[in-house]
Amino acid sequence: MVGRLIVVLGDQLSLDLAGLMAGDMSCDVVVMAEVKGEGTSVPHHPQKIALILAAMRKHAEALRGLGWRVEYSTLEEAENSQTLAGEVLRRAAELGASDVIVTHPGEWRVLEELQALPLGVTVLPDDRFLSSHAEFAAWAEGRKELRMEWFYRYMRRKTGLMMEGDKPAGGQWNYDHDNRKRAQRSLLRAAPVRFAPDGVVEEVLALVEARFDHFGALRPFGWATDRAQALAVLEDFLTHRLATFGDEQDAMLEGEPWLSHSLLSASLNIGLLGSLEVCKAVEAAWQAGRVPINAAEGFIRQIIGWREYVRGIWALKGPEYLAGNALGHSRALPAAYWGGKTQMACVKAAVVQTRDLAYAHHIQRLMVTGNFALLAGVDPAHVHEWYLSVYIDAFEWVEAPNTIGMSQWADGGVVGSKPYVSSGAYIDRMSDYCGGCAYKVAVKVGEGACPFNLLYWHFLMRHRERFAKNPRMAQMYRTWEKMDPDHCTRVLADADTLLTRLEAGEPV
Repeated sequence: MVGRLIVVLGDQLSLDLAGLMAGDMSCDVVVMAEVKGEGTSVPHHPQKIALILAAMRKHAEALRGLGWRVEYSTLEEAENSQTLAGEVLRRAAELGASDVIVTHPGEWRVLEELQALPLGVTVLPDDRFLSSHAEFAAWAEGRKELRMEWFYRYMRRKTGLMMEGDKPAGGQWNYDHDNRKRAQRSLLRAAPVRFAPDGVVEEVLALVEARFDHFGALRPFGWATDRAQALAVLEDFLTHRLATFGDEQDAMLEGEPWLSHSLLSASLNIGLLGSLEVCKAVEAAWQAGRVPINAAEGFIRQIIGWREYVRGIWALKGPEYLAGNALGHSRALPAAYWGGKTQMACVKAAVVQTRDLAYAHHIQRLMVTGNFALLAGVDPAHVHEWYLSVYIDAFEWVEAPNTIGMSQWADGGVVGSKPYVSSGAYIDRMSDYCGGCAYKVAVKVGEGACPFNLLYWHFLMRHRERFAKNPRMAQMYRTWEKMDPDHCTRVLADADTLLTRLEAGEPV
């Protein structure tokens, strides 16, 4: 006798998933499906599609090994359904089931699709996260500003991570001022662990090659696709890169995509690792004296602070958040983001790396591609779709607040008290991109002027009424007032010319 259907999504590959915990192995059936519509809702990077499909297939086998009955639909078998809801409905009719258990999806579109099924649908909270939607809403209630730093301190106290009683370890909550060093090249830098495709992965790679013609290179593919591999990536990070993670986390080097980053976000976001187990492992490395406090605190802040915070924002603000456009930006995303020509060395480096690896770290995303899109006035919906499409770890609950909120300030300041904009000087300080660029970062106007320099001031001037009184931005407006008026006129005229070229589709 078949009981309920337990739907397991491609980013819910955890054995302790709420839906499984609420199920009855003796009669309930796990339903998993590879649906083309999920791979094409946006043009997802081929490596992202391959990661999810390969990890799903391995997870299904792991569940069977535990005794679950799993009805798994491959891409070919789900061809006629087209949508996830259609495939669940087909399985319900086939098995004679009328009730469905769903663990809360991380995408509003998927939630609405499943809730609309003509079945008895129970949606359970996703308790793999450390803060529930209800808990975050309670924390946010009555606050004028929902700043991550205050939520992070709340989460430190709640979890006890890096705490000494009710005080933060070392006497400080945040060691971010120690984490802004420029990286140095080193022949001794350890390359991260990568995995040669096994039989399951090879089968999926062939499938993706045949079925999806999206932006991005599929091979070489080396991502962790099961829990054992994800644990190996964690151990590799703890052993070889965590000690320098804090120092280098904001740095960028041409041809050095990994630096000291963990490469754990994809495994965390699809459920192969748990956030608390990862943070405890990092805390243990610090307690053992193997890594400095700024490295451990900086990493833990990204997980229990930022990661949990943006999920809370996503849930609190609801589907309407995705349409945010507080600055009224409307330009198209430049072709350079999809591999078109550009003379900007930093943008080219970030996009090429994204194309080849489905990966760029947070500063490449925020201060290169995100910064340029914001300065150029690109429609945030286009930027949101691009980030969701091209990154291995991008899922709506985490990507949307990072893009719409932090990167594009399209939420009007919910996530960030000011826009994250900069001239070329910041990129020059944190990278080696500028040395080989066709533009000159020291040139402010005229031939060879860095586009970031021109567009920075253009952005500030066109949004002056909104930002001039912002305490964190007022100094830049005072600096502008002290500049020679003729120079200011030239800056804005050159920026207008640059934007006209972008609108015409010319490479910049």
